[in-house]
Amino acid sequence: MLPQPPDQSRSTGDAAVASARKAQLRYVDDRQPGIARTRNSTGFVYRRPDGSLIKDPQELTRLEAIAVPPAWINVWICVHANGHIQATGRDARGRKQYRYHARWRSVRDEAKYEHILSFGAALPTIRRRVAADLAKPGLPREKVLAAVIALMERTLARIGNAEYARQNDSFGLTTLKNRHVRIMAGRIELNFRAKSGIRHHSVVSDRKLARILKNCRDLPGSELFQYIDEDGQLHSVESGDINEYLRSTSGQDITAKDFRTWAATNLAFLALNKLTDEKPSNRGLVQVIKEVAQQLGNTPAVCRKSYIHPAVMEAYLQEGLRRKLAPVDPERYPSEIWAFEQKVLRFLRAWISGSAAEQTLKVALKRSIKSRRKTTALAG
Repeated sequence: MLPQPPDQSRSTGDAAVASARKAQLRYVDDRQPGIARTRNSTGFVYRRPDGSLIKDPQELTRLEAIAVPPAWINVWICVHANGHIQATGRDARGRKQYRYHARWRSVRDEAKYEHILSFGAALPTIRRRVAADLAKPGLPREKVLAAVIALMERTLARIGNAEYARQNDSFGLTTLKNRHVRIMAGRIELNFRAKSGIRHHSVVSDRKLARILKNCRDLPGSELFQYIDEDGQLHSVESGDINEYLRSTSGQDITAKDFRTWAATNLAFLALNKLTDEKPSNRGLVQVIKEVAQQLGNTPAVCRKSYIHPAVMEAYLQEGLRRKLAPVDPERYPSEIWAFEQKVLRFLRAWISGSAAEQTLKVALKRSIKSRRKTTALAG
């Protein structure tokens, strides 16, 4: 019997409260009374929940430091300086946006990068189920979901969602149309407009997977990934289906995005190993980040901040990777992916559990926060 997925509403809320407590912050909600921002002839004024105007210089300094973009509407600002959410609002496209307390981001980043250990440990279980489901006859739900996950691992493409496809005319795996794929002689070629207008192009050689995708493409309709239920009815695949599959298989809160985080960390690990004969340098690190970002379809800043594990970058700069990766032949990586991933996992466990590593990780997270603040200031 497969492990049951966690109750997402409960686990997410409990984790948020625990993170706020760990960061020594007050857990808040924007449904609570908050400070309102209104525009005047010289900029903005702020009013307390009772409507009174805020004039205190110290409080005004705090409010301005949150750096809520001028274009946001329906702005809510937390009345507490130690609230884990400092502000919310709607951007020019009507999307809800958040500004979090710096300590909250630090704790959440730390939790996110510790989560990668759980993902790495669960990956063999996920891959075994994917392989078993791909072998099923026909096009049942489990087989098509497994095909999406197998393709996601091979291409590093985002999972996508229907709303984003409608609003932005950009796609991910679950929203692909038949026109986005070419299948010839066991070869799959994807070509589509991805997030932020970046063109995704990838080629996968896999006869079994190509056969499954061809059968999906031959179904009625323009959507690539559809499955057939027991009554013979067609159903589209959604991102939530993929995440539910991953959670039910692993028994953990694993999502499609974890594959990209894991891949980015492994790719950076491998690329930095090629630099171990050179003296570690920021220039070398920046170049590797650019290479990984290109493979993920991200900007280097986003890749460094949100995908590559900080321990990998810090260990490289401290020459820690020289000892850890010297025995590994980078050119043999494709045929040794399991062995290499195990090495990465062992490295991360040792790094995070060590006291010196803990301090280094904190330094890395502080750098990440500092970088994010600069990015936010420029965007505002």
